[in-house]
Amino acid sequence: MSVALVTGASSGIGAAIAIAFAEAGWEVMAAGRDEGRLEEVADVSERISTWVGELEESDDCDELIADTIDEFGDIDCLVNSAGILQHADASNTSDDIWRDTLTINLDVPFFLSRAALPYLARSEGSIVNISSYWGLQAGQGVVAYCVSKGALNMLTKAMAKDAASDGIRVNAICPGGVDTPMLAAGAETTEQDVDDFLEMVASGSPNGKVSAPEDVAALAIFLASEAATQITGATIPIDGGLSA
Repeated sequence: MSVALVTGASSGIGAAIAIAFAEAGWEVMAAGRDEGRLEEVADVSERISTWVGELEESDDCDELIADTIDEFGDIDCLVNSAGILQHADASNTSDDIWRDTLTINLDVPFFLSRAALPYLARSEGSIVNISSYWGLQAGQGVVAYCVSKGALNMLTKAMAKDAASDGIRVNAICPGGVDTPMLAAGAETTEQDVDDFLEMVASGSPNGKVSAPEDVAALAIFLASEAATQITGATIPIDGGLSA
């Protein structure tokens, strides 16, 4: 039995990843804040269990790891998918926006990864961090998000080197535009309706498409599989050629 812990699993990329792992035969702990949406994800497969709560402090993260071990006895893959995006340039980034973004997008993945390391060493498992194209190339009006994802990419690389001798692999996926509620919320910053906004995002990609959450989920499944045993410390774009 292989076990995956997926955060941010109540919607978007996280939900797609939780479902994909379950469909691939894994047992899944799907963690998030929205109990109703998590239950909808869990309804897809009896392999999916849910954990509802806030992840902000290291104690919260320790509790989630401990609860996952209590439920399943092990962890084979940790997927850090929870994240927030608030649109603001540096002059309009308040202390709260800065701190909240760094907490959710960087602190929490670190706290969870640190707590999971002993169990991942036991299973020779892996960590998959859901980063962003904006962690590779800066974007305008999203300074805190860019910083958080750039730091997450470096955390991925540093932890990959440190954990390699324990048989643990650490990789990051860096999506461009993905058709999720987070992306759709960006329409508010452009005064466009959602369909026009998504079309604009797609037009900025060489292949003229916006990715689906399932595209990211498929890569996460591959990175967690035995087919990817020589891949660690990688930050892999999935953006239709945007970062080429």
